[in-house]
Amino acid sequence: MSTAPTSQTIAHRPIPIQRETHMRKAAELMLHARRHLRPLPELPMELRPVNIDEAYALQDIIAEAMLQTGGWKVGASAPDATPVSSPMPLFGGFGKSGEVASAHMRRLRGIEGEIAFLMGKDLPAHEAPYSREQVIAAIASAHPAIELLESAFYDPDKVDRFSTLGDLASNGGFFHGAAIPDWQQIDLTKESIVVTVDGAVRFEGTASNTAGTDLIRLVEWLANVGSLNHGGLRKGQWVTTGSWSGKTHVDAGGSALVEFANFGDVAIRFE
Repeated sequence: MSTAPTSQTIAHRPIPIQRETHMRKAAELMLHARRHLRPLPELPMELRPVNIDEAYALQDIIAEAMLQTGGWKVGASAPDATPVSSPMPLFGGFGKSGEVASAHMRRLRGIEGEIAFLMGKDLPAHEAPYSREQVIAAIASAHPAIELLESAFYDPDKVDRFSTLGDLASNGGFFHGAAIPDWQQIDLTKESIVVTVDGAVRFEGTASNTAGTDLIRLVEWLANVGSLNHGGLRKGQWVTTGSWSGKTHVDAGGSALVEFANFGDVAIRFE
C-alpha cells in the first residue's frame, strides 16, 4: 500500500463557538456511521452545516479525528467555478493499481476515474500566493487515479450539499496508476476515458471533467486557498482533480478498470 505524510496541525475555520460545537456533534455521528456501516438518512437539522465555512469546519474536525491525511481531492462544477476541496484521510485506504481495496468501512464502493498529482515539494501556507509556475515545479509526477467514494449518509445524492461537502465530499479512498512521462505535453481537451466494471463498459467520455481541462488551476487554488487550514500542501501528498467519469458503483468482490487514452490506466478490485 502507498505511504503518506504524517499528520498535520489543523486550524479550524473561524465559525461561532456554538456552531463549532454543533459541527463536532455532527462529526461524531458521521464518524460512527462510517466506522460501523450504519449510514444516516441525514443530519439532524440543528447539526447541518448551513454555509461553506461550516462545511469545511466539519471536514477539518473529521480529518483531525483520522490523524493522517494522504492528500486532497479538489474539483469544480464548471471551468470558471470556484473549486471545492476535501482532505483525503488514510482511513479510506490508499493503494496502487492492481491492489485490493479492503472491506474495512466499505459500503458504497463508488469509483470515479480521475487524474492526480504527487507533490514533490512542500508548498507551506504563507502570505504571498504561489504562481502557476511554482505549483507546477512542486509537482513530482502525474498519474491516472481512482477515487473511492463512501459516505456517512445512506444516499449522499439526497442530502443537502453542505452536509455532503462536510462528509469529506464523499471521499472513501484513493488508488493510483503509474506516473505518466511528459504529462504536460498531453492535450487534455482531447483526452478520453473508458471505465469498465467486471468486464462491462460503464462510461465513455472525452474532456468529461466538469472542472474543465486546466487541472493546474485546481492545484493552484488548493495551494493558495483550500489547504491553508492544514498548513498547505506537503511533499508526498496526492492531489486528485475531479471526476472524468461520474460515479460508478462496484459490487463486493468486483473489479474496475479506468483507461485514459494518453494518461494510462488504473485497476482495482474490491474485497
